[in-house]
Amino acid sequence: MMGAFYEDSLKGEDVDVEYADGRVRPLSAERWLRHNEGDEHVLARCGGPTLDVGSGPGRLTVALTRMGIPVLGIDITPLAVELTRRAGGLALRRCVFEPLPGTGRWAEALLADGNIGIGGDPAALLRRLRELVRPGGTVIAELSPPGSQSRVHSVRLRQAGRAGDWFSWATVSADDIAPLAERSGFPAVERWNAAGRWFASLS
Repeated sequence: MMGAFYEDSLKGEDVDVEYADGRVRPLSAERWLRHNEGDEHVLARCGGPTLDVGSGPGRLTVALTRMGIPVLGIDITPLAVELTRRAGGLALRRCVFEPLPGTGRWAEALLADGNIGIGGDPAALLRRLRELVRPGGTVIAELSPPGSQSRVHSVRLRQAGRAGDWFSWATVSADDIAPLAERSGFPAVERWNAAGRWFASLS
């Protein structure tokens, strides 16, 4: 059900994110479909085979492909994978916790657009990425700004009176990334800000 709502948003239909505390905000797919200011700072750090986790419609996957960098996007939504392939990127419909090609050989793994929140357990996600990247490999993650609170949210998608199942999604503040990364097997952390977005490189 969640995938169906997400696909509707990619088609330009109005979809909302509802939080368990009653907050509601629009799910804006537009930011996944076009270049966002600050993307170039992520792309510039990818020099080897790159795994784009939660790649959506493939904005970054396609950009890296055009730069000549080997890249694979993975997403659980069929339409997102189709849009990536249609734009010239390589993508698989796959969950990051499922078996994946290139395990232990990726130079970089991307968690853009808040995808460090996938599954609601950032530590488990980073430990999984530690298995996927090669020795000396790097995870590039987009974070919430300093001063924000790291937490796990219970959310669901809804549209026109219909609502999907509740699922967990996490946010990680730039203030908290270093200890989280170290616990997950990434002792070196570099943080930076670009175009109002916060990122960290974990290696």
